[in-house]
Amino acid sequence: MQQWIAEIAYDTTSGAKREVETFYLPSEDDVRNEISKRNGYVLSIRPHERSPLERLLARSAMWQVQLLRGIQFRSTATSPGVALWKIIESERSPMRQNILSPAREALARGLGVIDALKAMNIFDPGTLAILAASDKANKLEDGIPHAIQSVTQKRKNARAIMGTMGWLAFDVFTIVQSLIWGRGMVLDWFLDNKPTKPEELEKYENVVGMLSLTWDVLIATAVGMAIFMGWTVISFMVNKGKKDWPTARIVRKIPLIGGYLRDLGFADSMSACSRMLKGLVPINVALDQASEATTSPDISKYWLDTAADLERGIMLGGALDREPLTYTERLELATLSDLTQVATIMESIAEMRAQAAKTKHSLIVWIAFALTGLYLAIAFGSAIYALTVMNMSMDSMMSSLTEGAF
Repeated sequence: MQQWIAEIAYDTTSGAKREVETFYLPSEDDVRNEISKRNGYVLSIRPHERSPLERLLARSAMWQVQLLRGIQFRSTATSPGVALWKIIESERSPMRQNILSPAREALARGLGVIDALKAMNIFDPGTLAILAASDKANKLEDGIPHAIQSVTQKRKNARAIMGTMGWLAFDVFTIVQSLIWGRGMVLDWFLDNKPTKPEELEKYENVVGMLSLTWDVLIATAVGMAIFMGWTVISFMVNKGKKDWPTARIVRKIPLIGGYLRDLGFADSMSACSRMLKGLVPINVALDQASEATTSPDISKYWLDTAADLERGIMLGGALDREPLTYTERLELATLSDLTQVATIMESIAEMRAQAAKTKHSLIVWIAFALTGLYLAIAFGSAIYALTVMNMSMDSMMSSLTEGAF
């Protein structure tokens, strides 16, 4: 499903009338069919694209929380779908109206509130899974506080990582800038002031060559990391909501970061599945919905494989007992004796994964500090070493002047 902007011409008694309308349909052909049913003529059709400011606002955690709270407050007197419709109707900001327009189209076509929230493409899969699980249990208003907590916690994690990386990047940038600007000047001075004695000259050239190589490696490493990090951030922003793409696969292969993302994915999906089971949602529906709660393919495959085993008649404990769960988690699942225990065990696993994610998050920050400190130490050490090379040259020059004087 996608939002489309269509320019349409209608025949009226006063002549042709041109209008611009929005549609939320799967394909351009569906839009043409819908316009034909209205006795209109297609002038142009294009996919709706948000402006950069709209994308920033739509992905703002503050605005997402505000929208969810609005649905929660209005749901006390009406259904969640009607509550969302009232929010859309009361919105006066053109930018926000544009963001909310896919939800309006979805509700107008008779889709549910979860489909409308998905249509806006502003929430991450974990938050949507929490909302969908609560909605299937007919307790959406009870699930919204948990979704808000998920949004705010992820915002805190993102701010902590971005703040740390930003500060470290500033330190590295200043050092690299000094290396780039000073490299040519310092090395040129070294080359113009070589020692005159053959034995000192050979040693001097070896030292200057190693110094030049060290600075080249430092600069190339910093520039390469900056390009990779910039490309990763832009790729994740552009592909937000997708389950898999090349950049995500590369990031998931980084040992500690891949484990951190896997823990977050399991925490979200286990929590969503537990909430659905407590709401008496059928197990097959809960497992299918849990697979949609994460962008990690291996976690999604875990839930789908579990559902497939259940269909083949395997007991629930045996179906859930598989990788990539840890040994401790699989031991917990092995103690299952009836369905009523599943939700409790899944909630326990979700808490353990959330705690593991926090631990890995702290470890990532400290390792980043350590690696940056190592980089700065090498940079400062090479600069100090450059002074010793300069002393070699100065000593040779003074020695030559002294010999010439006598």
